[in-house]
Amino acid sequence: MDNFTHNPNENNNEVEAIILDSPSSPNFSNFSHPKPKRKRKIAALVALCVASAFIGGMTTIVALPHVYPELFKVNTSISALSPSTTPATPLNTGSTQFPVADIAKNVGPAVVGVTNFQPNQPSNFGFFSSGKNSTSSELVEAGSGSGFIIDAQNGYIVTNNHVIDGAKKITVSLSDGRNSEAKLVGADSRTDLAVLQISDTSNLTAITLGDSSTLEVGESVVAIGNPGGDDFARSVTTGVISALDRTLDIEGESSFGLIQTDAAINPGNSGGPLVNYEGKVIGINSAKYAKSGFEGMGFSIPISDALPTIEQIIKTGKASHPALYVSVSDQYNAYAQSHNLPGGAYIAEVSAGGPADKAGIKQGDVITKINDSTIKNSGDLIRELYKYNAGDTVKITLIRDGKTQDVQATLGELQSN
Repeated sequence: MDNFTHNPNENNNEVEAIILDSPSSPNFSNFSHPKPKRKRKIAALVALCVASAFIGGMTTIVALPHVYPELFKVNTSISALSPSTTPATPLNTGSTQFPVADIAKNVGPAVVGVTNFQPNQPSNFGFFSSGKNSTSSELVEAGSGSGFIIDAQNGYIVTNNHVIDGAKKITVSLSDGRNSEAKLVGADSRTDLAVLQISDTSNLTAITLGDSSTLEVGESVVAIGNPGGDDFARSVTTGVISALDRTLDIEGESSFGLIQTDAAINPGNSGGPLVNYEGKVIGINSAKYAKSGFEGMGFSIPISDALPTIEQIIKTGKASHPALYVSVSDQYNAYAQSHNLPGGAYIAEVSAGGPADKAGIKQGDVITKINDSTIKNSGDLIRELYKYNAGDTVKITLIRDGKTQDVQATLGELQSN
Protein backbone atom coordinates (compact mmCIF):
# COMPACT_ATOMS: atom_id res chain seq x y z
CA MET A 1 0.00 0.00 0.00
CA ASP A 2 2.91 2.37 0.52
CA ASN A 3 3.64 2.29 -3.25
CA PHE A 4 0.19 3.33 -4.28
CA THR A 5 -1.90 6.45 -3.65
CA HIS A 6 -5.59 6.92 -4.53
CA ASN A 7 -7.61 10.03 -5.16
CA PRO A 8 -11.04 10.08 -3.48
CA ASN A 9 -12.88 10.05 -6.82
CA GLU A 10 -10.89 7.03 -8.05
CA ASN A 11 -12.02 4.86 -5.10
CA ASN A 12 -15.67 4.85 -6.10
CA ASN A 13 -14.96 3.98 -9.69
CA GLU A 14 -12.61 1.19 -8.69
CA VAL A 15 -15.20 -0.32 -6.31
CA GLU A 16 -17.85 -0.26 -9.04
CA ALA A 17 -15.57 -2.07 -11.45
CA ILE A 18 -14.74 -4.77 -8.93
CA ILE A 19 -18.42 -5.38 -8.19
CA LEU A 20 -19.33 -5.67 -11.88
CA ASP A 21 -16.51 -8.17 -12.52
CA SER A 22 -17.14 -10.18 -9.36
CA PRO A 23 -17.96 -13.87 -9.98
CA SER A 24 -20.14 -14.01 -6.82
CA SER A 25 -23.93 -13.36 -6.91
CA PRO A 26 -24.68 -9.66 -6.43
CA ASN A 27 -26.84 -8.64 -3.42
CA PHE A 28 -29.82 -6.54 -4.48
CA SER A 29 -31.63 -6.77 -1.11
CA ASN A 30 -31.42 -3.03 -0.56
CA PHE A 31 -33.21 -2.24 -3.83
CA SER A 32 -37.03 -2.30 -4.26
CA HIS A 33 -38.51 -4.40 -7.09
CA PRO A 34 -40.11 -2.47 -9.98
CA LYS A 35 -43.73 -3.01 -10.84
CA PRO A 36 -44.34 -5.70 -13.50
CA LYS A 37 -46.48 -3.46 -15.68
CA ARG A 38 -43.74 -0.88 -16.16
CA LYS A 39 -41.25 -3.69 -16.98
CA ARG A 40 -43.48 -4.98 -19.79
CA LYS A 41 -43.71 -1.48 -21.29
CA ILE A 42 -39.94 -1.11 -21.31
CA ALA A 43 -39.48 -4.54 -22.92
CA ALA A 44 -41.97 -3.69 -25.65
CA LEU A 45 -40.20 -0.41 -26.35
CA VAL A 46 -36.81 -2.14 -26.63
CA ALA A 47 -38.21 -4.77 -29.01
CA LEU A 48 -39.69 -2.04 -31.21
CA CYS A 49 -36.36 -0.22 -31.41
CA VAL A 50 -34.47 -3.39 -32.36
CA ALA A 51 -36.98 -4.27 -35.07
CA SER A 52 -36.82 -0.76 -36.51
CA ALA A 53 -33.01 -0.84 -36.59
CA PHE A 54 -32.96 -4.22 -38.34
CA ILE A 55 -35.48 -3.15 -41.00
CA GLY A 56 -33.61 0.12 -41.60
CA GLY A 57 -30.27 -1.69 -41.94
CA MET A 58 -31.60 -4.19 -44.43
CA THR A 59 -33.20 -1.42 -46.46
CA THR A 60 -29.89 0.41 -46.61
CA ILE A 61 -27.96 -2.70 -47.72
CA VAL A 62 -30.45 -3.38 -50.52
CA ALA A 63 -30.62 0.24 -51.66
CA LEU A 64 -26.91 1.20 -51.63
CA PRO A 65 -25.85 -0.75 -54.75
CA HIS A 66 -28.53 1.08 -56.73
CA VAL A 67 -27.76 4.51 -55.32
CA TYR A 68 -23.91 4.18 -55.53
CA PRO A 69 -23.15 1.57 -58.23
CA GLU A 70 -19.58 2.91 -58.85
CA LEU A 71 -18.60 2.36 -55.23
CA PHE A 72 -19.57 -1.29 -55.29
CA LYS A 73 -17.90 -1.84 -58.63
CA VAL A 74 -14.56 -0.60 -57.25
CA ASN A 75 -14.84 -2.77 -54.16
CA THR A 76 -15.44 -5.86 -56.27
CA SER A 77 -12.33 -5.08 -58.33
CA ILE A 78 -10.14 -4.70 -55.26
CA SER A 79 -11.38 -7.97 -53.83
CA ALA A 80 -10.40 -9.79 -57.05
CA LEU A 81 -6.75 -8.62 -56.68
CA SER A 82 -6.31 -9.76 -53.08
CA PRO A 83 -3.11 -11.76 -52.41
CA SER A 84 -5.12 -14.80 -51.37
CA THR A 85 -6.46 -15.25 -54.90
CA THR A 86 -3.31 -14.25 -56.87
CA PRO A 87 -0.61 -16.94 -57.31
CA ALA A 88 2.96 -15.86 -56.51
CA THR A 89 5.32 -15.53 -59.47
CA PRO A 90 8.60 -17.36 -58.77
CA LEU A 91 11.79 -15.31 -59.14
CA ASN A 92 14.41 -16.19 -61.76
CA THR A 93 12.02 -18.37 -63.72
CA GLY A 94 14.06 -20.61 -66.02
CA SER A 95 17.31 -19.88 -64.18
CA THR A 96 19.96 -22.59 -63.99
CA GLN A 97 21.28 -21.28 -60.68
CA PHE A 98 21.56 -23.71 -57.77
CA PRO A 99 20.95 -22.98 -54.12
CA VAL A 100 24.09 -22.73 -51.99
CA ALA A 101 23.33 -26.09 -50.40
CA ASP A 102 23.38 -27.77 -53.82
CA ILE A 103 26.59 -25.96 -54.76
CA ALA A 104 28.27 -27.20 -51.58
CA LYS A 105 27.01 -30.73 -52.25
CA ASN A 106 28.11 -30.79 -55.89
CA VAL A 107 31.37 -28.84 -55.72
CA GLY A 108 32.51 -29.83 -52.22
CA PRO A 109 33.79 -33.29 -53.24
CA ALA A 110 36.13 -31.64 -55.78
CA VAL A 111 37.78 -29.48 -53.09
CA VAL A 112 40.86 -30.91 -51.38
CA GLY A 113 43.17 -30.02 -48.55
CA VAL A 114 46.86 -29.54 -49.39
CA THR A 115 49.58 -29.96 -46.77
CA ASN A 116 53.17 -28.78 -47.23
CA PHE A 117 55.87 -30.81 -45.44
CA GLN A 118 59.41 -29.50 -45.04
CA PRO A 119 62.51 -30.62 -43.12
CA ASN A 120 62.58 -29.85 -39.44
CA GLN A 121 64.53 -26.71 -38.60
CA PRO A 122 67.97 -26.95 -36.96
CA SER A 123 67.92 -26.99 -33.18
CA ASN A 124 70.56 -25.04 -31.25
CA PHE A 125 69.44 -26.49 -27.93
CA GLY A 126 69.44 -30.20 -28.64
CA PHE A 127 65.76 -30.60 -27.79
CA PHE A 128 64.26 -33.66 -29.50
CA SER A 129 67.51 -34.16 -31.46
CA SER A 130 70.64 -36.25 -31.16
CA GLY A 131 72.93 -33.34 -30.46
CA LYS A 132 73.59 -29.63 -30.69
CA ASN A 133 73.24 -27.83 -34.03
CA SER A 134 71.79 -30.97 -35.62
CA THR A 135 69.06 -31.03 -38.22
CA SER A 136 66.39 -33.71 -38.08
CA SER A 137 65.66 -35.60 -41.28
CA GLU A 138 62.04 -35.77 -40.22
CA LEU A 139 59.57 -33.81 -42.35
CA VAL A 140 57.13 -31.66 -40.45
CA GLU A 141 54.05 -29.79 -41.54
CA ALA A 142 55.07 -26.30 -42.62
CA GLY A 143 51.66 -25.12 -43.77
CA SER A 144 48.41 -26.06 -45.42
CA GLY A 145 45.97 -24.75 -47.96
CA SER A 146 43.31 -25.82 -50.40
CA GLY A 147 43.00 -26.96 -53.97
CA PHE A 148 40.49 -28.41 -56.39
CA ILE A 149 40.41 -31.33 -58.80
CA ILE A 150 40.46 -30.06 -62.37
CA ASP A 151 40.89 -33.45 -64.10
CA ALA A 152 39.44 -36.45 -62.25
CA GLN A 153 40.60 -39.03 -64.79
CA ASN A 154 44.25 -38.08 -64.46
CA GLY A 155 44.18 -36.84 -60.86
CA TYR A 156 45.26 -33.25 -61.59
CA ILE A 157 44.74 -30.70 -58.82
CA VAL A 158 45.14 -26.91 -59.00
CA THR A 159 46.39 -24.83 -56.06
CA ASN A 160 48.52 -21.76 -55.36
CA ASN A 161 52.29 -21.81 -55.68
CA HIS A 162 52.64 -20.22 -52.23
CA VAL A 163 50.74 -23.18 -50.70
CA ILE A 164 53.38 -25.71 -51.82
CA ASP A 165 56.45 -23.47 -52.06
CA GLY A 166 59.52 -25.18 -50.56
CA ALA A 167 57.73 -28.48 -49.94
CA LYS A 168 59.70 -31.73 -49.82
CA LYS A 169 56.50 -33.70 -49.51
CA ILE A 170 52.90 -32.80 -50.38
CA THR A 171 49.80 -34.64 -49.23
CA VAL A 172 46.22 -34.20 -50.38
CA SER A 173 43.15 -34.93 -48.26
CA LEU A 174 40.00 -35.85 -50.17
CA SER A 175 36.38 -35.33 -49.18
CA ASP A 176 35.84 -39.05 -48.62
CA GLY A 177 38.59 -39.20 -45.98
CA ARG A 178 41.40 -40.54 -48.15
CA ASN A 179 44.87 -39.03 -47.85
CA SER A 180 47.26 -39.32 -50.78
CA GLU A 181 50.79 -38.19 -51.39
CA ALA A 182 50.84 -35.86 -54.36
CA LYS A 183 53.42 -35.27 -57.06
CA LEU A 184 54.25 -31.70 -57.99
CA VAL A 185 53.65 -31.48 -61.74
CA GLY A 186 54.87 -27.90 -61.91
CA ALA A 187 54.64 -24.50 -60.29
CA ASP A 188 54.98 -20.89 -61.37
CA SER A 189 55.75 -18.13 -58.87
CA ARG A 190 55.06 -15.41 -61.45
CA THR A 191 51.36 -16.34 -61.49
CA ASP A 192 51.19 -18.05 -58.07
CA LEU A 193 49.83 -21.22 -59.66
CA ALA A 194 50.75 -24.87 -59.18
CA VAL A 195 49.45 -28.23 -60.40
CA LEU A 196 49.60 -31.45 -58.36
CA GLN A 197 48.80 -35.03 -59.32
CA ILE A 198 47.64 -38.00 -57.27
CA SER A 199 47.84 -41.60 -58.46
CA ASP A 200 44.66 -42.86 -56.80
CA THR A 201 42.01 -41.55 -59.20
CA SER A 202 39.12 -43.78 -58.13
CA ASN A 203 35.84 -41.99 -57.42
CA LEU A 204 37.24 -38.49 -57.93
CA THR A 205 35.00 -35.53 -58.70
CA ALA A 206 36.22 -32.67 -60.88
CA ILE A 207 34.99 -29.10 -60.87
CA THR A 208 33.24 -27.44 -63.81
CA LEU A 209 35.02 -24.41 -65.21
CA GLY A 210 33.23 -21.10 -65.69
CA ASP A 211 34.11 -17.97 -67.65
CA SER A 212 35.50 -15.20 -65.45
CA SER A 213 35.60 -12.74 -68.36
CA THR A 214 31.81 -12.33 -68.20
CA LEU A 215 31.55 -11.55 -64.47
CA GLU A 216 29.69 -8.53 -63.16
CA VAL A 217 29.99 -6.68 -59.87
CA GLY A 218 27.26 -7.79 -57.49
CA GLU A 219 27.04 -11.40 -58.67
CA SER A 220 26.63 -13.96 -55.90
CA VAL A 221 29.56 -16.29 -55.26
CA VAL A 222 30.52 -19.15 -52.95
CA ALA A 223 34.03 -19.81 -51.57
CA ILE A 224 34.93 -23.36 -50.52
CA GLY A 225 38.17 -24.31 -48.80
CA ASN A 226 40.00 -25.46 -45.69
CA PRO A 227 40.55 -22.42 -43.45
CA GLY A 228 42.83 -23.47 -40.62
CA GLY A 229 43.47 -26.91 -42.11
CA ASP A 230 41.51 -30.17 -42.14
CA ASP A 231 39.67 -29.35 -38.92
CA PHE A 232 37.53 -26.94 -40.95
CA ALA A 233 37.71 -28.78 -44.27
CA ARG A 234 35.40 -27.69 -47.09
CA SER A 235 33.99 -24.71 -45.23
CA VAL A 236 31.45 -22.82 -47.31
CA THR A 237 31.12 -19.04 -47.25
CA THR A 238 28.96 -16.82 -49.43
CA GLY A 239 29.14 -13.28 -50.71
CA VAL A 240 29.18 -11.21 -53.86
CA ILE A 241 31.73 -9.97 -56.34
CA SER A 242 32.70 -6.66 -54.78
CA ALA A 243 34.91 -5.45 -57.63
CA LEU A 244 36.81 -6.63 -60.69
CA ASP A 245 40.30 -6.01 -62.04
CA ARG A 246 41.85 -5.24 -58.65
CA THR A 247 45.65 -5.13 -58.35
CA LEU A 248 47.83 -6.26 -55.46
CA ASP A 249 51.56 -5.71 -55.15
CA ILE A 250 52.24 -9.38 -54.36
CA GLU A 251 54.38 -11.70 -56.45
CA GLY A 252 52.08 -13.81 -58.57
CA GLU A 253 48.89 -11.90 -57.79
CA SER A 254 50.33 -8.77 -59.44
CA SER A 255 50.12 -10.64 -62.76
CA PHE A 256 46.33 -10.53 -62.77
CA GLY A 257 43.39 -8.20 -62.51
CA LEU A 258 41.91 -9.91 -59.45
CA ILE A 259 38.33 -10.62 -58.42
CA GLN A 260 37.47 -8.95 -55.10
CA THR A 261 34.81 -10.63 -52.97
CA ASP A 262 33.32 -10.25 -49.51
CA ALA A 263 32.89 -14.02 -49.14
CA ALA A 264 35.04 -14.93 -46.14
CA ILE A 265 38.52 -16.04 -47.22
CA ASN A 266 40.90 -17.00 -44.41
CA PRO A 267 44.35 -18.56 -44.07
CA GLY A 268 44.02 -22.06 -45.50
CA ASN A 269 41.52 -21.02 -48.17
CA SER A 270 44.36 -20.30 -50.61
CA GLY A 271 44.09 -22.45 -53.70
CA GLY A 272 40.40 -23.23 -53.18
CA PRO A 273 37.68 -22.37 -55.69
CA LEU A 274 35.45 -19.33 -55.96
CA VAL A 275 32.22 -20.58 -57.49
CA ASN A 276 29.30 -18.76 -59.13
CA TYR A 277 25.66 -19.66 -58.58
CA GLU A 278 25.72 -22.00 -61.55
CA GLY A 279 28.18 -24.17 -59.64
CA LYS A 280 31.09 -23.24 -61.92
CA VAL A 281 34.56 -22.20 -60.75
CA ILE A 282 35.32 -18.61 -61.74
CA GLY A 283 38.31 -17.90 -59.50
CA ILE A 284 41.12 -19.30 -57.35
CA ASN A 285 41.09 -17.83 -53.84
CA SER A 286 44.58 -16.49 -53.21
CA ALA A 287 44.79 -13.47 -50.91
CA LYS A 288 43.06 -11.47 -48.21
CA TYR A 289 43.43 -7.81 -47.30
CA ALA A 290 44.35 -8.25 -43.66
CA LYS A 291 45.00 -4.66 -42.58
CA SER A 292 43.55 -3.87 -39.17
CA GLY A 293 40.07 -2.43 -39.40
CA PHE A 294 39.25 -3.99 -42.75
CA GLU A 295 36.93 -6.97 -43.22
CA GLY A 296 35.44 -8.79 -46.17
CA MET A 297 38.18 -8.10 -48.72
CA GLY A 298 39.32 -11.34 -50.31
CA PHE A 299 40.90 -11.74 -53.73
CA SER A 300 40.78 -14.48 -56.34
CA ILE A 301 42.71 -15.13 -59.54
CA PRO A 302 40.25 -15.16 -62.47
CA ILE A 303 40.05 -18.71 -63.79
CA SER A 304 39.99 -17.66 -67.45
CA ASP A 305 43.28 -15.78 -66.99
CA ALA A 306 44.85 -18.63 -65.02
CA LEU A 307 43.85 -21.44 -67.37
CA PRO A 308 46.55 -20.92 -70.04
CA THR A 309 49.27 -21.24 -67.37
CA ILE A 310 47.57 -24.28 -65.82
CA GLU A 311 47.38 -25.97 -69.22
CA GLN A 312 51.05 -25.23 -69.88
CA ILE A 313 52.08 -26.76 -66.57
CA ILE A 314 50.00 -29.90 -67.18
CA LYS A 315 51.42 -30.27 -70.69
CA THR A 316 55.08 -29.43 -70.13
CA GLY A 317 55.63 -29.31 -66.35
CA LYS A 318 56.47 -25.63 -66.51
CA ALA A 319 55.06 -22.29 -67.60
CA SER A 320 56.48 -19.76 -69.99
CA HIS A 321 55.60 -16.11 -70.24
CA PRO A 322 56.27 -13.40 -72.82
CA ALA A 323 58.91 -10.91 -71.74
CA LEU A 324 60.78 -7.74 -72.72
CA TYR A 325 63.73 -8.44 -70.39
CA VAL A 326 63.60 -5.11 -68.57
CA SER A 327 63.47 -4.01 -64.94
CA VAL A 328 60.75 -1.55 -64.04
CA SER A 329 60.51 0.91 -61.13
CA ASP A 330 57.23 2.39 -59.93
CA GLN A 331 58.99 5.12 -57.94
CA TYR A 332 58.71 7.21 -61.08
CA ASN A 333 54.92 7.45 -60.73
CA ALA A 334 55.03 9.55 -57.56
CA TYR A 335 57.50 11.88 -59.25
CA ALA A 336 55.37 12.06 -62.39
CA GLN A 337 52.26 12.90 -60.40
CA SER A 338 53.93 15.73 -58.50
CA HIS A 339 55.42 17.16 -61.71
CA ASN A 340 52.31 16.69 -63.88
CA LEU A 341 54.01 14.14 -66.14
CA PRO A 342 52.37 11.15 -67.87
CA GLY A 343 52.30 7.95 -65.85
CA GLY A 344 53.68 4.68 -67.14
CA ALA A 345 56.20 1.90 -66.59
CA TYR A 346 59.63 3.43 -65.99
CA ILE A 347 62.47 1.36 -67.45
CA ALA A 348 65.19 1.11 -64.81
CA GLU A 349 67.35 -1.45 -66.63
CA VAL A 350 67.48 -3.15 -70.04
CA SER A 351 69.06 -6.59 -70.50
CA ALA A 352 71.67 -6.55 -73.23
CA GLY A 353 70.60 -8.48 -76.32
CA GLY A 354 67.02 -8.93 -75.06
CA PRO A 355 63.81 -8.07 -76.91
CA ALA A 356 63.63 -4.53 -75.48
CA ASP A 357 67.29 -3.85 -76.31
CA LYS A 358 66.76 -5.06 -79.87
CA ALA A 359 63.68 -2.83 -80.18
CA GLY A 360 65.72 0.23 -79.14
CA ILE A 361 64.19 0.67 -75.69
CA LYS A 362 66.58 2.40 -73.29
CA GLN A 363 66.98 3.01 -69.58
CA GLY A 364 64.87 6.04 -68.56
CA ASP A 365 62.14 5.40 -71.13
CA VAL A 366 58.55 5.36 -69.86
CA ILE A 367 56.26 2.83 -71.55
CA THR A 368 52.72 4.21 -71.80
CA LYS A 369 51.05 1.72 -74.17
CA ILE A 370 51.24 -1.85 -75.46
CA ASN A 371 49.40 -1.78 -78.77
CA ASP A 372 46.24 0.19 -77.82
CA SER A 373 46.18 -0.63 -74.10
CA THR A 374 47.26 2.07 -71.64
CA ILE A 375 50.09 1.26 -69.24
CA LYS A 376 50.14 3.17 -65.94
CA ASN A 377 52.63 1.13 -63.90
CA SER A 378 54.68 -2.06 -63.82
CA GLY A 379 51.63 -4.16 -62.94
CA ASP A 380 49.81 -2.96 -66.05
CA LEU A 381 52.87 -3.81 -68.14
CA ILE A 382 53.05 -7.38 -66.81
CA ARG A 383 49.32 -8.03 -67.14
CA GLU A 384 49.22 -6.69 -70.67
CA LEU A 385 52.29 -8.64 -71.82
CA TYR A 386 50.81 -11.87 -70.39
CA LYS A 387 47.95 -11.56 -72.89
CA TYR A 388 50.42 -12.44 -75.63
CA ASN A 389 52.72 -15.34 -76.39
CA ALA A 390 56.48 -15.48 -76.71
CA GLY A 391 57.37 -14.64 -80.31
CA ASP A 392 54.48 -12.18 -80.80
CA THR A 393 55.33 -8.71 -82.07
CA VAL A 394 53.74 -5.77 -80.27
CA LYS A 395 53.77 -2.00 -80.73
CA ILE A 396 55.19 -0.20 -77.72
CA THR A 397 54.50 3.49 -77.14
CA LEU A 398 57.05 5.22 -74.91
CA ILE A 399 58.15 8.65 -73.77
CA ARG A 400 61.83 9.62 -74.08
CA ASP A 401 63.12 13.09 -73.26
CA GLY A 402 59.58 14.42 -73.25
CA LYS A 403 58.78 13.06 -76.72
CA THR A 404 56.44 10.18 -77.61
CA GLN A 405 57.52 7.49 -80.04
CA ASP A 406 56.52 3.98 -81.10
CA VAL A 407 58.76 0.93 -81.45
CA GLN A 408 58.13 -2.67 -82.48
CA ALA A 409 59.28 -5.46 -80.16
CA THR A 410 59.24 -9.23 -80.61
CA LEU A 411 58.55 -10.74 -77.19
CA GLY A 412 61.01 -13.15 -75.64
CA GLU A 413 60.28 -15.98 -73.20
CA LEU A 414 60.57 -16.42 -69.44
CA GLN A 415 60.34 -19.89 -67.92
CA SER A 416 58.67 -20.56 -64.59
CA ASN A 417 61.02 -20.54 -61.62
